[in-house]
Amino acid sequence: MSTGRLFDDENGEPAGKPGPRPPLADRMRPRSFDELVGQDDLLAPGRPLRVAIERDLLQSIILWGPPGTGKTTLARLVAQVTRAHFISFSAVLSGIKEIKAVMAEAEQARRQLGRRTILFVDEIHRFNKAQQDAFLPRVEAGDIVLIGATTENPSFEVNSALLSRSQVFVLKPLDQPAILDILRRALSDAERGLGAEQVDVDEEALEAMARLANGDARTALNLLEATVTAAPADPASGRRHVSVTFVEQAVQRKALLYDKAGEEHFNLISALHKSMRNSDPDAAVYWLARMLEAGEDPLYIARRVVRFASEDIGIADPQALSVAVAAKEAVHFIGMPEGNTALAQAVIYMATAPKSNAVYVAYQGAADAALKDEAEPVPLHLRNAPTRLLKALDYGKGYRYAHDEPDAVTGMDCLPERLQGRRFYRPTDRGFEREVRRRLEAWAAIKARRKGEGGSGP
Repeated sequence: MSTGRLFDDENGEPAGKPGPRPPLADRMRPRSFDELVGQDDLLAPGRPLRVAIERDLLQSIILWGPPGTGKTTLARLVAQVTRAHFISFSAVLSGIKEIKAVMAEAEQARRQLGRRTILFVDEIHRFNKAQQDAFLPRVEAGDIVLIGATTENPSFEVNSALLSRSQVFVLKPLDQPAILDILRRALSDAERGLGAEQVDVDEEALEAMARLANGDARTALNLLEATVTAAPADPASGRRHVSVTFVEQAVQRKALLYDKAGEEHFNLISALHKSMRNSDPDAAVYWLARMLEAGEDPLYIARRVVRFASEDIGIADPQALSVAVAAKEAVHFIGMPEGNTALAQAVIYMATAPKSNAVYVAYQGAADAALKDEAEPVPLHLRNAPTRLLKALDYGKGYRYAHDEPDAVTGMDCLPERLQGRRFYRPTDRGFEREVRRRLEAWAAIKARRKGEGGSGP
């Protein structure tokens, strides 16, 4: 935990203590709102959040966004303009002891000096709910203004009571023009950036860096610094040159934003599921690739595809479930990366299969009836009678053996008395369910006729 001002000098270095030069990404952090790039929806002149910061009227907020979108930068700007006592610490490095100490310090500052405390908590989602509870009394009393930064969905990761007393601001990934602007500033800035160095970076190389950064300004600046440092110098002039080819060689693989247990995990599996449901094989295989290339467990995806085969296709294409299970077995058998095509085959099959949720709806309706209606006993004619006692109690009496009928259908009712006539499964006329529907309608007519003939059972 650190107390007092967030940083002592503009580069984040303790004043008067020389040391290694900070990374380029840290040196190029905006020092004022005028240097900010991106997040105009929140921080353009006149926007409520910017006005509250500039007038030192900020109330508790949660900053939610992916890495490299400006959460810590915004905290630095608050530290510069506020007249309140500013305290910062990281949830990764601090525990309940540090929290209590800060709370006590904030309460004392408010009571003795009439001065409020602004508390910046980086990665607030790392605190458990009990630790987050410790902030609540001081937030309610007005002793602290909380700024929480998180990459995770605050709806799931921030205490609901604390969340209700804070305003959530969503920071979006920076678009490529914004990233390019940041990279060009770093190249031209002779004081904090690379402007004093003998280096030429092609525009195509900058565009590649912006694309590979995936909306993360920190990643883009780190990549620029790494490639400039690694680029060979010309023997005659001493200048270094960075081409797009050099960038591609230096970065073998784009870093995909992903958290197997967090928001992006659920966003991507949702996109995959809904793309298959909407019969869009191109989108489905794209979202599959996004998940696999980011390191998702392939068996997790396979389980979701198996579920989809029953929930969204069902009997419209009975083969879908077999394809899904076969893909799961293939992935388990040959592993990754070879298993990726088995999953792609299954995902494309699901996307192009006829769709029906009739099986899902049937089960939901049956489950609802089982849970809410009176649990009537199994009708006697459907019970087995393996002993003379059970036969004497009429177990099995009136049962009709379907194979004895010309169409293998009797007029016998198989639901409890209170549920007779209920229909849970209603097939569509898509795919194979069209044939199933025709069969059920024909059988219904046969059953009605058999009942009229007295062949309905007991």
